[in-house]
Amino acid sequence: MKIGILSRNGNLYSTRRLVEACEAKGHTVQVIDTLKCYMDITSSSPAVWYHGEKLEGFDAIIPRIGASITHYGLAVIRQFEMMGAYTVTESIALGRSRDKLRSLQLLSRKGIGMPKTGFAHDMDNTKDLINLVGGAPLVIKLTEGTQGKGVVLAETRKAAESVIDAFRELEADILVQEFIKEAGGADVRCFVVGKKVVAAMERVAAEGEFRSNLHRGGTARLTKLTAAERSTALKAAQCMGLNVAGVDLLRSNRGPLVMEVNSSPGLEGIETATKKDIAGMIIEFIELNARPNNTKTRGNG
Repeated sequence: MKIGILSRNGNLYSTRRLVEACEAKGHTVQVIDTLKCYMDITSSSPAVWYHGEKLEGFDAIIPRIGASITHYGLAVIRQFEMMGAYTVTESIALGRSRDKLRSLQLLSRKGIGMPKTGFAHDMDNTKDLINLVGGAPLVIKLTEGTQGKGVVLAETRKAAESVIDAFRELEADILVQEFIKEAGGADVRCFVVGKKVVAAMERVAAEGEFRSNLHRGGTARLTKLTAAERSTALKAAQCMGLNVAGVDLLRSNRGPLVMEVNSSPGLEGIETATKKDIAGMIIEFIELNARPNNTKTRGNG
C-alpha cells in the first residue's frame, strides 16, 4: 500500500512511529507537510500538489492535523477524499471534534456522561452561567484551546466572574464547566482504534497543577478500565465519527465523564505507559479498511 501522513514535522514521535509501522509492514510511506500542499479543485480531476508534484496513487491518508491549522488541514483532507483516497480521520469527523461546543452538544444528545457545561455570549449572563454549573469552584475553557492551554480553575465565585469577564472583553468564546473534585487532578486517556479501546493510561497532574496534560508536567501510568469507562470511550469516539481517537475521561462519583475527544491523539505518552505498539494497530486497521472511496461520514451532525 501507499500511505501518506499529513504532518508538519516528520521528526515528531507520533509521525516517526507511524512511518516505522508502515515500513515494518512493507508499505510505501510519505510524510506530507499539510501547509505546503496546494489544491486543484476541479470536478473532473481534483488533485493535491506538493513541491511541484501531483500527489497520486495513495491508498490511505493518516491526518496528523494540529489545532492551529485545522481549517486548512480540513480542506486538504477533503481534497484527498474527493480523489478517492481512504482517510483514517475523516474531514467532517475531525471538524466536529475540534469544535468543543459542537462536540459536547453531540455527546449530550447521545446521553453520554460529561461535566455540567454552560456557554453564553452576553456578559450579563455571567452569574447565571456560574449557577448553571453548580457554582465555584469551576473550570473555564477557551473553545479553541489545546494541551491544557486556555483552561483556568476558578476556586471562588468572584474569581470566576473576573476570569469570565476578562475573556469576554477579549471577545473569546468560552465554556464553563463544573469542577470534578473527586477526580483528584487526574484523568484517563482511552485510545480508540476502530471499534476497540486498544490502550488506556491515567494521567496525574503535577503538584500544584489541576491540568493533567503531559505537556503541563503531568505523569502517566497504566490503568485498568471499568466496563462503563470502556463503553463510554467507544460511544464518544463513534459519536464523533472517529476511527482513531483519544477520549479523555474523568472518574466521578456518578460514573465516567467525557472531558474531550481528541482527533489527533499523541502516541508517545500512551505507548510509553502501556508498552503497546499503537502505531502498528493503526496501520493494521488501515490494512483492513482502506479501499477506494471508502470514506463516509458516520455519527450525527
